[in-house]
Amino acid sequence: MQVYSIDAGQFKLDGGAMFGVVPKVLWQKLIPADENNLCTFAMRCMLVVDENRRILIDTGMGDKQSEKFFQHYYPSGKNLLSSLQEKGFEKEDITDVILTHLHFDHCGGAVNKELKPTFPHATYWTCRSHWEWAIHPNAREKASFLKENLLPLQQHGVLKFIEENEGGTTSFTKNIDILFANGHTKNMMLPIIHYKEYLVSYMADLIPTAAHIPLPYIMGYDMYPMETLIEKERYLQEAVENNHILFFEHDSSITCCRVQKNEKGYSKGEIVDFDAL
Repeated sequence: MQVYSIDAGQFKLDGGAMFGVVPKVLWQKLIPADENNLCTFAMRCMLVVDENRRILIDTGMGDKQSEKFFQHYYPSGKNLLSSLQEKGFEKEDITDVILTHLHFDHCGGAVNKELKPTFPHATYWTCRSHWEWAIHPNAREKASFLKENLLPLQQHGVLKFIEENEGGTTSFTKNIDILFANGHTKNMMLPIIHYKEYLVSYMADLIPTAAHIPLPYIMGYDMYPMETLIEKERYLQEAVENNHILFFEHDSSITCCRVQKNEKGYSKGEIVDFDAL
C-alpha cells in the first residue's frame, strides 16, 4: 500500500467566510489575506494505491467552468492530471474516486470539458443522501452544487453510493474507513486510511486547514455550525487519543500534522512530512 499527496492547484476565498465568527485580527496571523480580504487555499487530493486499486480522494475544481466563474476564485498552480503524472499515474489508471462531498472545489475535476468522467475506468463514490441533497440544493448551497459536475457521472453509469452504518462510520476497504459528518453539508465523507502504523485522516471541510483545528474556528460556509462544533470536538478527542495524522485539503502550506490538547483546548501539533511516511 502507498499513499500520495496530489496537488490540484490553489484558489482564493474570502477570509471572513472561511473563519466565521473568529475576528480577522486573530485569523490573519495564521493565513494572511490580500487587499480584497481573499486568502489562498490549496486543493490537495490524495491517491491511495491498495493492491490492485488506485483510489483518488477528491478532484479539485477542474477546468470546465467559464472564465467568469473562475474570476471569482483566481485558480492557479498545478492541475490534477499533471500532478498525477508526476507521481507516475495516468487518468486511465484510477479505479475509484471518493468524492468527500459535491461542492465544486472538491468534485469539479471529476468531469471534463466534454462532460464525460475524467477517469474513464473509475467508479465514482458518494453518499446517496448527500447526492439527493446536492441535486436538489437549498438556496444557500446552490452556488456550490453545479449540475455539470454531478449529472454526467450518473448519466455515464459510473456513480455508486457508500452508505453510512449505524454509529456514523463505514468500511470502504480493509484499509479505508469512512467517517460521516453533517455540519458542513449533509453526509460529508471523511476517509480514514490505515497506512503502515499510522492513521491518516483526510479532513475535507470538517477541518480544512491547520488553522481550523481550534474548536471555534468554523467556516461561515457550514450549514450547521453547531453540529460542526460537536463533530470537531468528538473527532479531535479521538485524534489525540489515537495519534491521528490530519491531512488537510485546503491548507496551502501544511499538508498534515498531529493534534495536541492543553488547558486552552486543541491546537496544531507536530507537522508531519507526508512524503516520508
